Amino acid sequence: MKRLCIGLILASCLTLLLSSFGCRGLSPAGTGRLAYPPAKEDSVVDVYHGARVPDPYRWLEEADSPDTRAWVTAQNELTAEFLSVSARDRIEARLTRLMDYARYSIPHKRGGRYFFWKNDGLQNQSVFYVHEGLTGEPRVVINPNLLSKDGTVAVTATAVSEDGKLLAYGLSRSGSDEKEVRIREVDSGRDFDEVLRWCRFTRIAWKNDGSGFFYNRFPDPDTVAPEDRTSHNRLYWHALGTPQSQDRLIYEDPENKHLAFYPSVTEDGKYLILNVSHGTDPNNRIYYRPIDGGVPFVKLLDTADARYNFVGNFGRVFYFDTDLGAPRGRIIAVDTEAPGRDNWRTLIPESPDVIDRVAVVNSHFVLACMRDVHHQLRIHKLDGSFVREIPLPAIGAVGGLAGKQGDAEMFFSFTSFLFPPTSYRYDFKCEELQVFQKAQVAFEPSKYETNQVFVDSKDGTRVPMFITHRRDLQLTGGNPTLLSGYGGFNISIRPSFSVSAVNWLEMGGVFAVANLRGGAEYGQEWHQAGMLDKKQNVFDDFIAAAEWLIKNRYTRAKKLAIRGGSNGGLLVAACMLQRPDLYGAVVCQVPVTDMLRYHKFTVGRYWIPEYGSAEASPDQFEYLYAYSPLHNIRRGAEYPPILVTSADTDDRVVPAHAKKFVATLQAEAAGKNPILLRVDTKAGHGGGKPTSKIIEEQADIYAFLARALSITD
Repeated sequence: MKRLCIGLILASCLTLLLSSFGCRGLSPAGTGRLAYPPAKEDSVVDVYHGARVPDPYRWLEEADSPDTRAWVTAQNELTAEFLSVSARDRIEARLTRLMDYARYSIPHKRGGRYFFWKNDGLQNQSVFYVHEGLTGEPRVVINPNLLSKDGTVAVTATAVSEDGKLLAYGLSRSGSDEKEVRIREVDSGRDFDEVLRWCRFTRIAWKNDGSGFFYNRFPDPDTVAPEDRTSHNRLYWHALGTPQSQDRLIYEDPENKHLAFYPSVTEDGKYLILNVSHGTDPNNRIYYRPIDGGVPFVKLLDTADARYNFVGNFGRVFYFDTDLGAPRGRIIAVDTEAPGRDNWRTLIPESPDVIDRVAVVNSHFVLACMRDVHHQLRIHKLDGSFVREIPLPAIGAVGGLAGKQGDAEMFFSFTSFLFPPTSYRYDFKCEELQVFQKAQVAFEPSKYETNQVFVDSKDGTRVPMFITHRRDLQLTGGNPTLLSGYGGFNISIRPSFSVSAVNWLEMGGVFAVANLRGGAEYGQEWHQAGMLDKKQNVFDDFIAAAEWLIKNRYTRAKKLAIRGGSNGGLLVAACMLQRPDLYGAVVCQVPVTDMLRYHKFTVGRYWIPEYGSAEASPDQFEYLYAYSPLHNIRRGAEYPPILVTSADTDDRVVPAHAKKFVATLQAEAAGKNPILLRVDTKAGHGGGKPTSKIIEEQADIYAFLARALSITD
């Protein structure tokens, strides 16, 4: 998409801080309690399995009420004033300079043409291009920057027809997950008349003849109850040049309204594949049918007992990457004419390394496998036999893997903490790897280094952590350090390049990323060890990483900041409440904080397989209530400085989570450390956010850290 704590600043530093940061009369963190906007308290009480739980700030869930709007405006004004320091101007200028470099996606070939995204540097939105052949002159297919003056209209989904002549694209406004799908002729730039609505998390699958496409969407919201507006996902066929009202329903399951149906068409054009999922549960189902005709779908894999990632097919033989009986993954072949499990063939068995990405290119399997959270790129024949490994330039992560089953070339990206995203082209005939597009960023990576360490968590589990810093770093125990993590939803936090992190390194900081349980770094067992009633393991892992950094003299508590977003926002909020003594500052972005009501908002119900539901059983209520950040703020406790960020049109993690959390902290916490809320406007959960807003938000975050951690240079 997808994720900082500080100690009190001594009064003797006041003069230095005021002169260094231009504080406009505001005291630095720890020298004077801010005057927070008052928040009224309701008498709302919910009852869960006999337990009474007050919710005094329920009114903040009403985003458009005058009281909520006035309170948010006052919070934003307070935060803006606190961050109005001269350091912020310098940080913003440096972030702008760092961001000003050309960024490319890997190219995807359709009909002999190559399609790719490019951002010249400071464009609010990347531009979609096409060129004929590898060396053709690029021309614009669609430029989202022309769709709005402020860059808040984004293209958040694209699907090019097999002949490369048509583009279906989704338009999202103000960061919303909801999009409108339109269709454009690539050569003329003309859009067709039809507009497809009610699309959220929609996948588009063109029929090979270009006559139309399959897509999944939700019902017209006026036809269902409010609580079902993100239920009853259905699969439709859209014929090119016809209105949406004529779209043909292809598949639905009225008895299972929480299932979603994501289509794809096999490369040979013969089969329509349905990936059937329940929320964020990685265990899925696979249905298929011939592309033509009205025959029913064959429910090939219908028990949702494992993850089945359809990789490709040759004729009637389908290939899957699955974790069934293999938590780190294996590649199997299923003959659709003899689909019984006794007939399945394991082509590439499970190994100590996690199969992270798979593609079939040049009639070979290409696997990006993770070994201790960094990739190795391997080629196997279709019978599973190993051919070769493609050497990678550093310890880092592969993205993409673009190529057709019959292509003799493949594209992928590679990145790491000090390695800006670079596109590579691999030629299967010559067995040669060449740089295709290389980023040129205005910083000197040779001054820094990345190391990987392993931390023992509370229960003895070995948790990896990457640490990046200056090569001449002295382990004095006083370095400002930023620790981030995520730990959930089977998502791996791989090495990646970040302009924001580079800015922190140049500020003299240490940048650390902990790979916590709950992710997929070591397969499905690693994920399951950090979900549902085992979620506390994730917090224990993160706390252990923070303690390790202090014990090994990278930093001390008052110089250690933690940062996380979304599920990572939940992470840092919970860890701050459990160990407030351990951090000097917290940056908590678009967080989930109300673990008792999260499933009642927008798409929150999708997360029940990961978190559980407080309403489902007393046991689930007990473990959610035990760590829910909103419900574990202690009256009179002193917490480190915290900046909580959200956005007014975030329809994935609604801003009510951030608002209620901050209101409770400001009312209950003791001490003088600042508790700040920043609610962006015309922005969502992060996807499609314009470059200008990204720079503004990051400048605010690092100005907060500079002031909170007393960074003077």
